[in-house]
Amino acid sequence: MPAPAAPAAATAVQVPLWHHYLQAIRSRGAPRAQDFQRAEDVLLTVLERVHALDPRFVVDYSRGLEAFQFALRSSEDPLDMQVPLWVDAEALLIEEPEAAQPGDGPELCRLGVPREGAGLERWTTDDIFTASSEGDARCRGHIVPSKVLCVLRDLLVAAIVHCKHHSLIAPGSLNAASLREERLHLSLLVSSGWRTISFHVVPVVRRRRGVPALEGAQQMPGLPEGSLRRVLSQGVDLVPASAQLWRTSTDYLLTRLLGELGSLQGHRLDSLSVLDRVNHESWRDGGQTDGLTFGHLKTALLWACALFPAPEDWAELQGAVYRVLVVLLCCLATRRLPHFLHPQRNLLQGSGLDLGAVYQRAEGFASQPEAALRIHATHLGRSPPPRVASGLKALLQLPASDPAYWATAYFDVLLDKFQVFNIQDEDRISAMQGIFRKTRTLSSEES
Repeated sequence: MPAPAAPAAATAVQVPLWHHYLQAIRSRGAPRAQDFQRAEDVLLTVLERVHALDPRFVVDYSRGLEAFQFALRSSEDPLDMQVPLWVDAEALLIEEPEAAQPGDGPELCRLGVPREGAGLERWTTDDIFTASSEGDARCRGHIVPSKVLCVLRDLLVAAIVHCKHHSLIAPGSLNAASLREERLHLSLLVSSGWRTISFHVVPVVRRRRGVPALEGAQQMPGLPEGSLRRVLSQGVDLVPASAQLWRTSTDYLLTRLLGELGSLQGHRLDSLSVLDRVNHESWRDGGQTDGLTFGHLKTALLWACALFPAPEDWAELQGAVYRVLVVLLCCLATRRLPHFLHPQRNLLQGSGLDLGAVYQRAEGFASQPEAALRIHATHLGRSPPPRVASGLKALLQLPASDPAYWATAYFDVLLDKFQVFNIQDEDRISAMQGIFRKTRTLSSEES
């Protein structure tokens, strides 16, 4: 069934508004990328000195997607700067704790140094290593995250002093006041022009082994052919999870997938930029309150691309935004946002967010987006703002206050209204039904 036509008056105002908002975001993209690169250069200069002081810590110049991702964003959440350890991860013992339960979260492990391993002597010094008991025939001891962080912190302090003394970085370009805080990362503030960018410096161990993806991921629709296989073949990172344990991190793999989406025609990445700007400015009050992160929105986009793989699904800006928004609203209502590569993990669990309040703000934007899309108060003049078409408004009348609706056939009825998006492919509708039916099954098993 074709989508209902929007009223002519609404179309005349609303279409330019969406694109005007996008143009305003895009106009900031290049300056943001340049700001990021200048800030990154300052941090890389410091890290080069860290490597000179201790070759166990390597400078990584290979990951250029961070500037691309920063340009997409309006939010100012801290950015990770990974510092790889110069160690062959395949030569280490990966020991999973016995208490770990499937689905608890990212895989946890200890990094053991084998007794028979060669070339690992630099990783058995007391500053980063704790020896095992003599009775352990396989493992000599473990590389301890808290000790690694402590060494890296001291090296950063020494490197910053050196760089400032030799005028390798500009005065006032780097603030290390929060370095002494005990966390699983090391925080630095880097000034770039008028912008200050927060970095989390994180030691990582690179593993070449690939990651098990969700069932059928190698044929995941909506992504460029072969892209998921290429990305997953790069393996995963291990980052500190606690004083003693490491965890797997797929953040870089998801950023690579985001880059792959950029090769496709349509408004996929534009929809992410619009929602991130709305989330930052409207839902999070200009970043003053807690709320959804760029990572949450990125995951919602990846799922939306898988559920709506056809190019025509992303040909129109407003429709592209609403595809991601419907997925996001469903996840907020069910309180479950599955990780894209490990769907048994719920990215909303333990977030500490008032998900009901976040839902209300997202639903308010879905029902009446114009207020959040204003760049200046004069954009819409004095005329009353147009509303979304009645069919779309009905689709977005979602009863978040009563989760029971989401545990019944209500959502299946809701999907029948998807003619608003010109969705006529029964396979895609079934796929969307399936993922949220699976979500309901997982939720009932937990309870």
